[in-house]
Amino acid sequence: MPAPLDETTGALPPAAAIAPPAWSSLDEAARQDARARYAAWRALDDGERARIRQSQARLAALPPDQQQALRTRFDAMDQMYRDGWRLGPQLGRHYAGLQPMFGYVPQAQRGQVLDLLHALDDAQLGQLSVISQRTAPQDRARVRDDLLAQPAAARARWLSTHLAR
Repeated sequence: MPAPLDETTGALPPAAAIAPPAWSSLDEAARQDARARYAAWRALDDGERARIRQSQARLAALPPDQQQALRTRFDAMDQMYRDGWRLGPQLGRHYAGLQPMFGYVPQAQRGQVLDLLHALDDAQLGQLSVISQRTAPQDRARVRDDLLAQPAAARARWLSTHLAR
């Protein structure tokens, strides 16, 4: 069985790393999942990791029935949204709204997209979620490319303009 995720964030806490003897007992799917969770953990910045550790401590302090209720709620989410939490607490919270435009991006854009999303604040991510959901499927790549082409200083204006449409 893979190491448990933090249900609040969906990330693999470092203390929950799989011990080497347990690794050999995992099937290939469980190993791939553990690798993906570890890679997602390593990709987070120190601030996001600290937030996850704080969430883990808050979760551990809850009574067992409340912990189980959170696990059940997280497990009931679609896998796509659970995977969205691997991007960290800030993006995970907005992932359902961002997914239409950012859930599937070309591999060549992935790093640029993640850098852009991590650079936005909570309010801007909220605005972008609305834009993402309002944008027709056939227009999403064009709108995403347009946003990626904006210099950081112009993004707030771009978001406001597109939100007003």
